[in-house]
Amino acid sequence: MPSLFDPIQLGAIAAPNRILMAPLTRGRSTREHVPTPIMAQYYAQRASAGLIISEATGISRQGLGWPYAPGLWLPEQVEAWKPVTEAVHQAGGRIIAQLWHMGRLVHPSFLDGAAPVSSSATTGPDNAHTYAGRQPYEQARALRVDEIPALLDDYRHATRNALAAGFEGVQIHAANGYLIDQFLRDNSNHRDDEYGGSIENRIRLLREVTQAASEVAGADRVSVRLSPNGLIQGVNDSDPVALFTAAAAALSTIGIAFLEMREPGLHGTFGTADRPPIAPAIRKVFHGPLVLNSDYDGATARAAVESGRVDAIAFGRTFIANPDLPRRLRDGIPLAKDVQATWYSQGPEGYIDYPTAA
Repeated sequence: MPSLFDPIQLGAIAAPNRILMAPLTRGRSTREHVPTPIMAQYYAQRASAGLIISEATGISRQGLGWPYAPGLWLPEQVEAWKPVTEAVHQAGGRIIAQLWHMGRLVHPSFLDGAAPVSSSATTGPDNAHTYAGRQPYEQARALRVDEIPALLDDYRHATRNALAAGFEGVQIHAANGYLIDQFLRDNSNHRDDEYGGSIENRIRLLREVTQAASEVAGADRVSVRLSPNGLIQGVNDSDPVALFTAAAAALSTIGIAFLEMREPGLHGTFGTADRPPIAPAIRKVFHGPLVLNSDYDGATARAAVESGRVDAIAFGRTFIANPDLPRRLRDGIPLAKDVQATWYSQGPEGYIDYPTAA
């Protein structure tokens, strides 16, 4: 069986190891969602990852409701991403762009007071991060069927822009309670049209978005992120195994580069007592590389890959304080701890000042 440090082919992308950098929102762009020069240094520092998946990046103004997060719909955003991808490439790395529409989790203050869109007229839980501080989410309106072609065009446009900016490919963010996840799960999708009701209907938008991106980049440069276990940001499903195996089978038919899943569990195990494991069922129906994320350390990541249960591991927060994470895991070097207070701050502290191991 392969090891965590062996190369792997992820569609069109040849990764030198199986330690991926998971997408991490860090809030270092401008208020206009334009990447800043400091981001080039941050990503280049982490170029030893087998593949970097960028922080979630908005496909449109309608879809982005996070302060200082980057976008990929405007020419100035594309131009500002180019030095970032070039810095990663000069450091020997590979990077893809994660494409994001937040759906009902966009606060109206980002939309000049307009309501956000979702699968149905529902409201996200808790409070939104806004430029004016934390504010309660407001009710979304249901996305009309006649608006979906424009949404698909937004994904195509963002995919073209990602390639023009120098990314090797894209990842569709279909996880964590954002727009596509809001369509997938039955506690947030109350539709009675072709995008609601049955599992086949609820996975329709995911399939169409993935096909749209694949038309532009080629399926071998498109990946998808899912989060099949349990309640997250207010979305859940009554039959997650049936839902997510159907979704994974559809993605396998499209022929995407890889499927990344956030499946939390104790020390990297598959599931917990209240969240049964879904990855083994998905492994049976998805025939491309499967990447898991959440709660892994070096030992559990090695065991998961060497057992053949998974092809690679995506590390998230561990990469914040350990820019040279692959080397540290390979050589058994102790891991540094990150500082939560600087996760989303706008300066270099807690961003580019974590050192590599001596």
